[in-house]
Formats: sequence, structure tokens, C-alpha cells
Amino acid sequence: MTVFARRARASAGRMHPELSLVSYTLLGHLEEVGGCRATDLAAHYALDKSTVSRQVAALERAGLIGRRTDPEDHRVQVLYPTAAGTEILAQVTRSRRTAFRERLAGWPEEDLARFASYLLRYNAAAPVLVTGKPESGPRSD
Repeated sequence: MTVFARRARASAGRMHPELSLVSYTLLGHLEEVGGCRATDLAAHYALDKSTVSRQVAALERAGLIGRRTDPEDHRVQVLYPTAAGTEILAQVTRSRRTAFRERLAGWPEEDLARFASYLLRYNAAAPVLVTGKPESGPRSD
């Protein structure tokens, strides 16, 4: 698991020169949920608001996220991935899928099936947050 975590951090650094694993994770979450408030990000990942604020500022400076007014509450700003942010996520997804296919290419079908069942079992054991959704970490597609 330590090697997996190290690889995730290293791959985040290769995605975009200014994109940390935390920034990438936040960007992926914004895409997944269609945008949300910075306080929602902090609560979802159990991060300090100042940490999220710094990451959001870096993502905005890089042009990867934007802000819009919440249609239900005009006092609230919703963060969302820009076209550039969405493209970076798509590039990373394509790159990761290629890497996974290459790594697993020689595996027998029964090993792939067993590996997939283990991943499902592992993910099913993830703690469930108040939202009713499993806790999410860095994207793995």
C-alpha cells in the first residue's frame, strides 16, 4: 500500500507541474460531483479549510477551476473544473488506463477476475461518510 501511495503522489507530479496529489484529488472530485463549495470539499476530505483554500487558489491560478454563483443561493460560490481542468483529468485517465493495461497484459483471466474481486471487496469496506457515499481518495481510473 505504501508503494501504491508513493506512485500516486509521483504520478500527480507528472500530470501538471503545479498539481499536487491533493489538488488533483480535489479537481477530480469537482468533476465527479459537478462542482461544489470549498467548504464541502474540506468536509468531504476532512481537511482544514485553509488547506483547501490554498489548493483551490493554486488550481484557479493554473486555470483548472473556476467559480460560479450557486443558482439556489446567490451568496454562495460553487467551484467547478474548467475545460483545461477537465482535459487534464481526461489525459490522466487515458494515461492510467494505458499503464494498467500494460501492467496487466500478461495476467491470466482467473488472476484478473480474482484481482477485480479483491478490489471490489476492498472498496466495499471503505467508511461511509454523512453523504451516504463511500469515502473517496485519489482517483484510480
